[in-house]
Amino acid sequence: MPLRVLALLAALAVSAPALAQDRAAVEQQFRGWLEQTIWPRARAEGVSRGTFDSAFSGVSLNWELPDLVPPGTTRQTPRTQRQAEFGAPSKYFNRGSVTGATSVGRRMAGRHASTLAAVERSTGVPGHIILAIWGRESGYGRVDIPHDAFEVLGTKGFMSTRADYFTDELVAALEIAEAGHAPERAMKSSWAGALGQPQFMPSSFLDYAADGDGDGRADIWRSEADTIASIGTYLNRHGWRPGRDWGFEVTVPRSVSCTLEGPDQGRPIRDWAAMGIDRVSGRAFPEHELNGEGFLMMPAGRNGPAFIVTPNFYVLKDYNMSDLYALFVGHVGDRIAYGMGDFETSWDPVGTMYRSDIAKMQRGLQARGHDVGGADGLPGFKTRRSIGRWQENTGRAATCFPESGMTSALAG
Repeated sequence: MPLRVLALLAALAVSAPALAQDRAAVEQQFRGWLEQTIWPRARAEGVSRGTFDSAFSGVSLNWELPDLVPPGTTRQTPRTQRQAEFGAPSKYFNRGSVTGATSVGRRMAGRHASTLAAVERSTGVPGHIILAIWGRESGYGRVDIPHDAFEVLGTKGFMSTRADYFTDELVAALEIAEAGHAPERAMKSSWAGALGQPQFMPSSFLDYAADGDGDGRADIWRSEADTIASIGTYLNRHGWRPGRDWGFEVTVPRSVSCTLEGPDQGRPIRDWAAMGIDRVSGRAFPEHELNGEGFLMMPAGRNGPAFIVTPNFYVLKDYNMSDLYALFVGHVGDRIAYGMGDFETSWDPVGTMYRSDIAKMQRGLQARGHDVGGADGLPGFKTRRSIGRWQENTGRAATCFPESGMTSALAG
């Protein structure tokens, strides 16, 4: 056997126990962090020692969670994106997800008509929007939520890219447990730490959970009425504007630059219409919307549907900071309420790119003076329009969406 192969095998034999030792040492640091950092904060918020010990009984670090930065390591942009909301638009709007959320949503609209009407009267949020969020978050309570909330929040609070945020959420989860809000053994979460049927982060539960069935409790785990009321309350307190829609699919002529996208470039909807932007299928914008502010939104640049959205679209983004998420909710809500079909414009195939490659592209744009919103590997609106501006400045046709060939061009 060649010497190089023997050396490699020897190194691997040594590295496996070394890795186990390193993880064991980190686990010890984790236990110390819980005692020295989390327990004093929890105690100050009224959490008892019994609740604290019960929450972390048998809990260890979950090394499979994304965006971890173990002690002694440095943060790196991951190659792939685990969260669907930041992936390819066409995949996010797969037919199964859209039609499933729509068909069950219509049944739920009938089953909970009185609750939805009451919540709409009190919050101003349309029932079909609440239903669409509920469907996306937990499949109307049917999706399994598999993780231990204290394991997830503990891991991410101790060693993630947003450690301070998750530390605060961990303390909030302990407050929920102390107050007895959750049914026994119900503190399960998503891999991001979200709880119950509306998938509230713990702090959101403390701030926005509402009693929709009049029993004096806000139970987002078992009560569908409380889930509906809690979602409506959340959107209301984040600024939902009653009487306004979320947005409209439009056609954008080539004379209108895709670099005009973004919530900081709003103008009255009548002005967008005067520029030649029309609703699809020739339908006019509602008269009452014309003087209201609208924003161009092109989540796939020139490679897919375009929209004029209202401030309510950005309220939906407060629920989940993703253009695709907010668009999914608005679209499914329209299908539930009005029987609308697919988008008029299809999503063109776009090449799969690693987050790390998009981050390189973003750094190249930053070096040229563009504000991309951070080199995180996620093509948000600032990155999309920066790509378009770079394309226009260099004589290229503006698509406002990352493509694999751009990485090398921007690295130079």
